[in-house]
Amino acid sequence: MTDSKKLACEAIERENSALRALSLDIWDHPELCFNEKHAHAAVTDFLEQRGFQVERHFKLDTAFRATASSKDTDADTPTIGVMCEYDALPGIGHACGHNLIAIMGVSIALGIKEALEQGGVKGKLVVLGCPAEEGGGGKIDLINAGAYDDMDCAIMGHPSQFNLSRPVYVGMCPMSITYKGKASHASSFPWDGVNALDAAVLCYQNVSCMRQHMRPTWRVHGVITHGGEKPNIIPQRSELLYYTRAPTVEELEELKSKVKDCVEGAAKATGCSVEYKFGANAYAPLLSNDILATLYEKNGQNLGIEFENDPTRLSKQGGSTDMGNVSQILPSIHPKYSINTMVAAHTTDFRDKARTEESHDLTLIHSKAMALAAIDVCNDPPLVAQMQAELKQRQHPSARR
Repeated sequence: MTDSKKLACEAIERENSALRALSLDIWDHPELCFNEKHAHAAVTDFLEQRGFQVERHFKLDTAFRATASSKDTDADTPTIGVMCEYDALPGIGHACGHNLIAIMGVSIALGIKEALEQGGVKGKLVVLGCPAEEGGGGKIDLINAGAYDDMDCAIMGHPSQFNLSRPVYVGMCPMSITYKGKASHASSFPWDGVNALDAAVLCYQNVSCMRQHMRPTWRVHGVITHGGEKPNIIPQRSELLYYTRAPTVEELEELKSKVKDCVEGAAKATGCSVEYKFGANAYAPLLSNDILATLYEKNGQNLGIEFENDPTRLSKQGGSTDMGNVSQILPSIHPKYSINTMVAAHTTDFRDKARTEESHDLTLIHSKAMALAAIDVCNDPPLVAQMQAELKQRQHPSARR
């Protein structure tokens, strides 16, 4: 390990107890998307106290930007982007482990900053605090606001069951549906009513019947969010919320078209009118940059990390993330790392696991590996062009800038 890499690892270790306290503070104060005021303040204070130049409320109210750089920079100096997330889930708190994701971003940044300022590494660093990953698409808003324009690559990680340097995250688009019928007394004059709940139920059944003809990698899941007011009133309005998911942009568009037919068919069959819209902040599939992922693997193996090699686990698709949208415009990695559990995310058991000291220690090990990978990029600026060339070959045409 080079001297600059040793300095990076030592910088992370020095802050171990402070990072643990920051993680627990965020875990103890779960906040929903776009309302992460406590976490925003805690993370920005932490970074500012350690010499980062911090811009609070950057582009979005609960986003931030923190920067550091080596003394000497020029046009070819790589700019590393490091992402932090810190929003929680409704009802179950940090059941996706975003308290760990927050301190992972901070830890990576601490390591890189030390190498830039004390280790002779030439580079620039941007830490971006990203609100609302859980359905709000905060990174998409930040992309549209130009927050990523000066970065050469973007890195972050996510706690999981396995160590996956190139996890499968699929594209996702939400769809909201409203059926409108006609209210009437359900006992005295039911024939005068038009039942919007029937339309919602039929829509749900239409989608379920379609599953037989869906590709194995497609997912459609939904809930009826409003079904009426009282049993003796024919429901005049019903609402549903669906998520559609597929591994490519093209397949996602095909799936959305099929779901749209299910929605419209239910309206026609019941005599209801229907309004529906697909979410503006659709999540793109993740493109893991192979060059970056390989650097992360090599540095991780040197730190004792054992990466998954089971083909079934390597190919298993997970959920969706707005980091997928970032990966479509910048060379990116978003590895999953094991916190030594087989419990699925978005459960109370995973939430509790994300608070343990073991999960904290594992987070710091992987943070070191990602910081060291970033140092490799800074020490070899031509890698930026190579990573960008790889991206251009794989990105969706609509994402090209």
